[in-house]
Amino acid sequence: MSLFLLVRHGHANNVGKAINGRSPSVELTERGRREAREVAERLRGVGLSAVLSSPLERARQTAAPLAEAVGVRVDVRQELNELDYGQWTGKSYAELEGDPRWKAFNSFRSGTRIPGGETMLEVQARVAGLMLALREEYHGSRVALVSHADTIRAALMHFLGLPLDFVLRVVLEPASVSVLALEEWGAELRCLNHTGALPVL
Repeated sequence: MSLFLLVRHGHANNVGKAINGRSPSVELTERGRREAREVAERLRGVGLSAVLSSPLERARQTAAPLAEAVGVRVDVRQELNELDYGQWTGKSYAELEGDPRWKAFNSFRSGTRIPGGETMLEVQARVAGLMLALREEYHGSRVALVSHADTIRAALMHFLGLPLDFVLRVVLEPASVSVLALEEWGAELRCLNHTGALPVL
């Protein structure tokens, strides 16, 4: 069994207002930096063997204090990257409300391609593939994956056997931790969207 602690990055510029996507200049706010330090303190004693991160700045800034706290280097993996929002990157949610493609995407996430970007199925395939490989590499260990809401939710849908179109039914707050155990027989969700002290793992 391998235990994955799925950490969403802390508060960043424009979170909840616009689609940051893969914009390289988006960093944690002061609140987000404080949240990153708090995540490090919460997870310091859980016995992590590795800390992996999305390549985006806001994720790496969240991962850095945690890696330092547990004495490992941040392992940056492209598979943990944010959904590629293509032409929608940088647009406000208000701007997108009138776009029928945006409505289609949120109604049918499993089959709608973002203009110039990815499908959620592609995101799901890359993150699930990484986690299956890590299950073998870190068998019996605990690993933190610092990523983004859509990427984490796509992984959860896959391993819990839920339809990808249900992805928006899962809320993940900035700096939240969700814990997923991958057993030989399947997956077990230990906690979801945790922002306080973790239960016994």
